[in-house]
Amino acid sequence: MTAMATEVIAMPTVLARARGGDHDAFAELIETHEAMVYSVAWNFFGDRGKAEEIAQDVFLQLYRNLATIESESHLLFWLRQVATRRCIDVTRRSRLKAVSLDDAGDLPAREHAADPLLDKRLRQLVGELPDVQRAVVTLRYQEDLDPAEICRIVGMPVNTVKSHLHRALQALRRKLESH
Repeated sequence: MTAMATEVIAMPTVLARARGGDHDAFAELIETHEAMVYSVAWNFFGDRGKAEEIAQDVFLQLYRNLATIESESHLLFWLRQVATRRCIDVTRRSRLKAVSLDDAGDLPAREHAADPLLDKRLRQLVGELPDVQRAVVTLRYQEDLDPAEICRIVGMPVNTVKSHLHRALQALRRKLESH
C-alpha cells in the first residue's frame, strides 16, 4: 500500500467549521437544533412569538460563545441549558403568567395525543406551574431527559430536581382530579 492509501483525511465537523467562521456551517447548526430550542421555549410559554424570540436570543448567544463549545454533545447540552435558563429569566423579569395555549397549535414534530382535550388541559396546567417546576417537567417529558441530565441544565442537585418534579406531578394530579 502507498502512504496515500493509508492516510486518513479528517474532514472538519460542522461545529469546527462554524467555529472557524464558516457562516454556512453555523446556519447548518441552527437548522439542526432550532426545533429543539424552539420546542423548549414553546412548551415553557405556549406562545409562538416568545418562543421565536427566545430561540433567536439563544442562537445569538451561541454565535457569541461558539469558541467555548467543545463538541456536538456539549453543544446540545449548552443549547438546552441556555434555552431553559432564558425562559426562566424572561418569566422572572416580566412576572407574567403563561399566555393561553388556545392561540398556539401543535408542533409539527409532535404526535397527536389520544385525548386532545386532556392534552390541552395538561399543557394549560403545566403553564400554571412555578417556573422551575415548569422547566423540570418540560425537560423531563418534552425533551425526555433524566433527572441527572436535568440537574446539570438547571444547576441544581439531582434530589432537588426530583423533588421539583415530584411536587409538579402531584400538583398536576390534584388539579386534574378536581377538574
